[in-house]
Order: sequence, then structure tokens, then C-alpha cells
Amino acid sequence: MTDIQSVIRAAASGALPSAREALMLAACDDMPLLLAAATEIRDRGARNVVTYSRKVFLPVTRLCRDVCHYCTFSRQSPSVHTAYLTLDEMLETARAGARMGCKEALFTLGEKPELRYPAAREALDKLGFETTIDYVVHVAAAVFRETGLLPHVNAGCLSDEEITKLRRVAPSMGIMLESASDRLCQRGMPHFGSPDKIPAARLATLEAAGRQNVPMTSGILIGIGETRRERVEALLALREIHARYGNLQEVIVQNFRAKPGTPMAGTSEPSLDELCWTIAVARIIFGSDMGIQAPPNLSPGVLRTLLEAGINDWGGVSPLTADFVNPEAPWPHLEELTRETLASGKYLQERLTIYPRFAADIARWVDEGLRTAVLRKIDTEGFARIDDWVAGGQVPPPAADLSYLREADRALVSPDLDEIVRRAANGGALGEQDVIRLFQARGEDFAHVCHAADQLRRAHCGDTVSYVVTRNINYTNICYFHCQFCAFSKGQRAHRGAGYDLDQAEIGNRVREAWERGATEVCLQGGIHPSYTGESYLSILKTVKAAAPDIHVHAFSPLEIWQGAQTLGLPLKEYLSRLKHTGLGTLPGTAAEILDDEVRATLCPDKLKTDQWLEVMSVAHSLGLKSTATIMFGHIERLEHWARHLLRLRNLAADTGGITEFVPLAFVHMESPIYRKGRSRKGPTFREALLMHAVSRLVLHPHVGNIQTSWVKMGPLGAQAALRAGVNDMGGTLMNESITRSAGAVHGQEMTPSALSALITSEGRLPRQRTTAYGTAPEERIAASAAHVGPSDSISIKVIPVSASEG
Repeated sequence: MTDIQSVIRAAASGALPSAREALMLAACDDMPLLLAAATEIRDRGARNVVTYSRKVFLPVTRLCRDVCHYCTFSRQSPSVHTAYLTLDEMLETARAGARMGCKEALFTLGEKPELRYPAAREALDKLGFETTIDYVVHVAAAVFRETGLLPHVNAGCLSDEEITKLRRVAPSMGIMLESASDRLCQRGMPHFGSPDKIPAARLATLEAAGRQNVPMTSGILIGIGETRRERVEALLALREIHARYGNLQEVIVQNFRAKPGTPMAGTSEPSLDELCWTIAVARIIFGSDMGIQAPPNLSPGVLRTLLEAGINDWGGVSPLTADFVNPEAPWPHLEELTRETLASGKYLQERLTIYPRFAADIARWVDEGLRTAVLRKIDTEGFARIDDWVAGGQVPPPAADLSYLREADRALVSPDLDEIVRRAANGGALGEQDVIRLFQARGEDFAHVCHAADQLRRAHCGDTVSYVVTRNINYTNICYFHCQFCAFSKGQRAHRGAGYDLDQAEIGNRVREAWERGATEVCLQGGIHPSYTGESYLSILKTVKAAAPDIHVHAFSPLEIWQGAQTLGLPLKEYLSRLKHTGLGTLPGTAAEILDDEVRATLCPDKLKTDQWLEVMSVAHSLGLKSTATIMFGHIERLEHWARHLLRLRNLAADTGGITEFVPLAFVHMESPIYRKGRSRKGPTFREALLMHAVSRLVLHPHVGNIQTSWVKMGPLGAQAALRAGVNDMGGTLMNESITRSAGAVHGQEMTPSALSALITSEGRLPRQRTTAYGTAPEERIAASAAHVGPSDSISIKVIPVSASEG
């Protein structure tokens, strides 16, 4: 094996080559070896996902003080009237792009034309700006404000002061290095006479951006007279900056295209092999985490070949505007891009101008004035949200996601994901990275996870779907805790709305009414009222049991129990024993939110810590008090927090056997304080909501046998879809659901047994009315509940179509 082969194979295994080793690649002509290594490295980081950004191009000015010998972008006559696009012109284009689903506005411009052209200086004077950069700051802010499009600015070489100005209006910026060779700036070479193309100046801009935490796009231009070694040197210069600041989002490998009317019109363009060689070398040099891009419009007809070379991004694609830098090369239609990407076994995923890993660390990488806009456009992983479905809302589930509720095309399933799924289905323990990988599933990987979860459900639960007739009694909404997600609780200050505290007589009346309507259970939870003590909860239990001695009491979150024990000065075990003796049957596993203190420090800083929540549950289980378990997801957390939450629950269930069911609770954002303050996402995407059900089935197996969906959060159609993603329980009829409704959900406060049964049978499943402990409800209770007819009986139940492959 040669030294070069050793370097490439080590890189394929995850080792970044040193600078000396990378330079050796310049002599490598073994294309099969290079391409194989590049795709293996790419797949380790990007999995089966290839990204693009849907954008509009806004050429602020096409005047430039540089005279690059291959460029047509700046070749126009300087004129005061045409030197700059007006704000109205840019807003018209931006608004049209926003209507077409674009999320990015790419501002392109020449370098500091006012330093070369009197017409540019005069035009700026008329516009009221001293420099082109000042004008760009103004128009970018206006486009963002008026259209919501996120600006990406390619403004060339910038000073620290200019970067500071632009950072306030643009989440990301870009500057192509093109080459690190000073030789290309000499007389007779393409960058002669272009002061801004001196490599040191462009690298200085990237460094200045790094110091200010600006996500940057850069790259190289090949075929303009550089050698392969010089390409490698340019890539290493970019890697060195990224190693210091971590601010490089992507590296573009752009192939030179000869343009009529330029000094390089007769220059030969680089071959496809040369382009693929460079892409593969870039991938090997940067490893699995870097975005490597090749513009699709510059290589029509060979898109699959570019994917085989190791790219994971197509860059900006516009459904509206041309590529003004390469006007002769039209953008491929998104349908074609999707088709070609899928043909290579990949899934095309839209992103924002800011890459996911930067969006996930928004406090560092995005100016405060732009953070809310970014948060509201991303999913948990940081990719673009591409549909309007939200938990608790009226928009139906997206058809594209529903189409994946089938058996996946096995040829397109990622091997690493398939191995994790197989291990989980066999009851094997998973690590944090394994669970994260399951949550990253998109395309056929997503279909595979949902189908595998449903197969596991069928094997262990059969085709029966259970539900319980219950009544929620939220006895007070007054709470002195300050959970940032909660729109239900009220303080004692008027501006937070009216508070209430049900008296014991009213609680008793509601319990009796629930029993008369066939309920087997009441679910009791409330705010932490400042005057409540542990005796308050004991008193509520006595009232419930006096009103309906045979009703099951499913009551009190771990927070309420912890608080009750603290106020009485009792150990948890003693207080829980008193609750059980007084009539407590099981615990709802709420107040869990995300079982990770990194998230809880922001989301619910004065609430129970993770270990305290787990301690309450562990002690309860030791006393024979079983519980449900929940997760409230889609706000500020990341995938690793989901993974840690599930794994902590798995460990608890394995130790105690006390968890009866797991209930994913999608964050309902509308009235949530943290969302209204602009500090959270707007709940999970529908794909994420389905994955939470499916992944929990796989991760918690075999220790938690029941996965429940919340029809209040998911909506009737969403809950119906969840039945194909590992769910075997539809929760409760509720009667008086108020917590989710307070957050802005539109779905009804009650779903009657007949409506739930219709929802279940429409999916070809068998409904079963159960008890809290998953026994079958007594016939007398079933008859009593069937006698009640409510508004939900008129809900329209639709059958979600199955693909032809399912029969």
C-alpha cells in the first residue's frame, strides 16, 4: 500500500489528514479510491441527507472595482441610474420569492464600486449612503423586516466594522476564496488588476468573521489556471481558519465556465473528472461534518456523479431569479433535483441560509435581533420547517410525511440506521448516539423507523388500540412556579389573567358526574398553589373517594408530590405511602418536560431537577404505585436531549417495572410565554412528532409496553397517523381538558368513546375500553360511557390512504 493510499483509507475511517498528508493528495490519480473514501466520509456526517436553500437572488450592484478575467457579473456600463437596484425593486422580488416558499435572500454585489466609479459614488450620494456596504445593511434590514426572508450577504472583502454592521442584519455571509495562490494575481493571470482577489485579503475577511462568530460560506474556483497542489493549498488555508474559529459552514467547489466577451472566453473548462477529483479531495480534507457544495446549474446532466464525489449540498436554488453570476446556466427545477438526489439514494432536505449546526447554537452564531426569526423557521435539528402543521392546530398533517407510513424501500435505507433498528427491536440497549441517529431519520430512513416501530407494536400488542374513559380535573390554575412554556398557570397578579381554585364540593360534583358518565378514572393535576400543603392533596383524595369510592385516582405530578412532602417535612416514601393509603392509585408522569438539566435551567428553572423527578418515580414504583411517563418536546431542546430523556426512562423502567405507558406531548406554542417572547421554536414538525412515538417504541422496548398518542396535541388525523408509528393507546376521553387549550390548541375538550372507537376502527384496528392499569373496563362502565353522546361524535373521521405497496 502506498503512502497516499494509507492517507485516504485513514481518512475514510475518520482521521483528518495533516497538511503534509493532504498535499500528497495532489499527486493521486486513483479516482475510484478517492470517490469511495469521499462518499464514505460524507455519509458518516450527512447520512442520507442532501440539502439546498430555497432563495431569491438580489444583485444590489453589478459594478465592481475588480476586473477578474472570467467575470460577466460586473461587466456593465457605470450609470448613476443603474448603479444600484432600488429598495422597491428588491422588495418586489423578495415578496414574490416569499410567496413561492423562499426563505433566503442572497445579496450579491461587486467589490466597493464607489472606489472606482464616480457614477457609483454619485448614486450612493443620491440614496443617502456613504458606502455600498452601508446601503446593503439598509436594504437587507428592510427585506428581512418586510418579507421575513433571511439575508445572506456576499459582499467581498470586509473590515471588522463592516462585518459588525452586516451581522445585525444577516445570519450568514459568504466570500469565495477562489484560490490561495498569489501567482494568479500576477500580470497575465485571471486576478491581475483585482486588489480584492489577493488571497491574504480574503482570508483576513474570513478570520474577522470568525472572531465575530459569523457563519461563513467560502470555497474555491477551479479551472482558472491553478494547479492541483494550489487547490489543496487553498482548501488547507480554509481548514486552518475553520480550526481556529469553527465558523465555516460550507466549502463550495465551483467549476469555471467560459463566458463570451471575457478575456478567458477561449479558456478550456475543467473536465467532470477534474471537478469530481477536487470535490473528493475537499471532502477528505474537511471530513464528515463540513458542508461540501457544487452548484447544480454549472453541471447539468451529471448531478448523480457529483453526489458520488462526496457533496452533501446543492447550495442556493431559486424558483424565481436567475444566477446572475452565471446567467447562461439556469437552475434545475426542484422536481429534477429531488428526482436526481433520490436516484442516488439520498433525501433532498431544505435548509436555511444558516446551516443546522449553527442554528442549533443560535446564541453564539446569530445576532439577537434575528434569533426569533431563525427559531421559527427551523426544526429540532436546525433544518428548515417545510410545512404549516403545528401541534394543537387546525392544519392537517402534511401529505408528504403521511406517504412514509409504509414499509420502506430497503435498498434506500441507511445500513447504520437499519442496524440500530434491528438491535432495538431485539431488546438491545442503545446508546445516546444511536437514539439521536433514529431521530435524524428522513426519507426512506423515516419510513423504516415508523414501520419497524409498528411491526414491534403488532408483535407485542396486537391490533387492539385501547383508551380510558376519564375526566381531567385541574383543581387550580394558580401557581407560584415560573415555567416558561406554561400558559395554563396563573399568578396572583391581574395581568396574567384570572386564577381559580376549586372548592372541595365542586371537585366532588365533577367526580360524581364523571362516574355517572362511565368514567373509570379521574386525572387530577393543578398548579402549585402557594397555600397548598401536603394535606391539601390528601384532602382532595378523600373528597374524590367519598364522591365515587370505586373510581381510580390517577393524580399528582412528581412536582406536586415533592412539594407536598416538603411542606409536611416528610420523606418521600412516607408521604407517598399516606397518599396511597388515602386512595391514590397511579401517578401521571408529567412535570417531566425534558429530563435534562441543561434544558430545565431555561425552561423550568425553579422546578424539580432531573434526579428529583426520577427519585419521586422510583420511590412510588417501589411502593407499588405505577405511573405513566411523558416528554414535552419541540421548544428549545435538541436531539441529544430527547435521547437522554428516553434513555433515563428506559433505565427507570428496567429497574422498577413501574411505567405503564409513555406519552409524547408535542409542545403547543401559540400562547406559551417562551414562544411569545421569541425564545423558542413553534413545536415539533409532524415528522418529528411521529418519530417521537416510533422511536420511543423502539428505545423503551421491552420495558414499557404501551405507547400512547395525545389526540389533543396531534389532532384526530395526527393521532390516526400515529397508530401506524408504534402507538397502541389513544389516551383518555378527558371531558375537561384545559391545560393544552390554554396554550392555544383548537381540538375539543372531550372525545367520546364512540368517536375514539370510530377513529380507531377507521385504521382497521380494534378499539378496547380499558382501565388505568390496562385491564378491560367492566361491562357496566362500558355501558354507562356509551350512553353519553357529546359534540365529538360528529367529528369527521378520514381514512389516510395507504400506498400500493401495502395492499
